[in-house]
Amino acid sequence: MQRDRLVLLSPGFADPAYPGRIFYCWHCALMEGVLASFPALAARLDVERIAWPRPRLEAIALAGIENQSLPLLVLADGATSPIQTGIHEGHAFVSDKDAILAVLSERHGFPVPHP
Repeated sequence: MQRDRLVLLSPGFADPAYPGRIFYCWHCALMEGVLASFPALAARLDVERIAWPRPRLEAIALAGIENQSLPLLVLADGATSPIQTGIHEGHAFVSDKDAILAVLSERHGFPVPHP
């Protein structure tokens, strides 16, 4: 992987536990808003949107079966961060929304959220 990769849930998914309703992941929507607000910075990342149902094979391949929750930021080959939340097969990743925002600031120059 040459660049950091941000994996998000595709919006507009159904959950069989709630028949007749359509959802979005608000953590992923937050990331989408940040990316849309700073398109030049977002262009530095690879962004992938995947389907809601588990198993989320794309996330499993990047961070292991226990790390399917999204959003997920996987750092480029050889990259690390003091904020990373784990490592899978030699790749550092970040699986917490606040930590992802911090890493986007640290590694890509995104502004920080106002306190």
